[in-house]
Amino acid sequence: MLSRRLPSDRLPNRLTQAIDLLRREHQPFIDLTESNPTRAGFTYPTDLLNDFSHVEALQYDPQPFGLACAREAIARDYGRRGITVDPSRIVLTTSTSESYSWLFKLLCNAGDHVLVPRPSYPLFDYLTKLEAVHAKPYDLDYDRHWTINMTSLEKAVTPQTRALVVVSPNNPTGSFITREEHLQLIQFCKSHDLVLIADEVFVDYPLDERKERATDLALQETTLACSLGGLSKSIGLPQAKLGWMLLGGPPSLCATALDALELIADSYLSVSTSVQIAAPNLLTRGALIRQEIHSRIQGNLKTIYHEVSQQPSCQALVVEGGWYAVLRVPATQPEEDLVLDLLQREHVLVYPGYFFDFSNEAYLVISLLPPPEVLNDALPRLLTVASN
Repeated sequence: MLSRRLPSDRLPNRLTQAIDLLRREHQPFIDLTESNPTRAGFTYPTDLLNDFSHVEALQYDPQPFGLACAREAIARDYGRRGITVDPSRIVLTTSTSESYSWLFKLLCNAGDHVLVPRPSYPLFDYLTKLEAVHAKPYDLDYDRHWTINMTSLEKAVTPQTRALVVVSPNNPTGSFITREEHLQLIQFCKSHDLVLIADEVFVDYPLDERKERATDLALQETTLACSLGGLSKSIGLPQAKLGWMLLGGPPSLCATALDALELIADSYLSVSTSVQIAAPNLLTRGALIRQEIHSRIQGNLKTIYHEVSQQPSCQALVVEGGWYAVLRVPATQPEEDLVLDLLQREHVLVYPGYFFDFSNEAYLVISLLPPPEVLNDALPRLLTVASN
């Protein structure tokens, strides 16, 4: 009865079952997977809501790519990084996930392939399957910092490959694409006739200023490319539900892609008027929220580096940006068993590495968003269990 695009096994895994049990029994636990900034104790000005109640929001002007006022505000926001952007190349969506959905519709036929990094965002498998597309992984390697394994990338290409997805900084490794890698990827896409999809939702959160990095990856004129962003990460407003795509590349290819995207966007018209009207003020005033988040994750990362350095059997991998940290711990038991042990013994929840498709064990992934006092309470307990 149901579509084969849906996963066949939708039963909860052991970790989900254990979490559900704790909640049913009203047993508290420390959630070091929390990635929702609205649940992490940040200060949100209550008058931000005023921006959603503007009288203009009562009017409906169905523009497929979004209202000009919002697209122009996003273009101005790119100016914070010294980038000049043409608002006509910006397409509004409700989220990054919807941006992926539209791009897969734009670029792929059923059965086509999209290259995605490994380790990375766990929803790629679902986002591709829901569009009848196959996600084909290529490897990221770690040796004091993360790099793209270009040999793995070349091997992953097939005649059905239509696009290359990069995430910069990556979720969860926190690695930025370097300028050298960017040039390599552009030439790779050109030689294989692929579109570059650059997920840059965490670009505003660099954590290692010494690291050379490339940003605004779509802005070149060699091959068709698309950069993804959104309010959810840029200013910590996931409840606002506003994402965007920025197209780059040769003008003729951009024009063709935008013409086709207009048909897709006009079929959905999914972005609410109120958030589009609010976008200019949100992007301006949201800078204070972004600063608070940035300060929090910088402080938490320093704490993690210090605490983990006291445990010789554990290692905190270098984080260049984003909202997560990765710990390498002794592989004395399967990751799921370790995470369950930590949850049941210490009531501390972390992500197992396999959730992000790490190629071997044992890795743990933790969010940098929790309040410092929460992290300070949980981290010693985590390291005690992980190192034994």
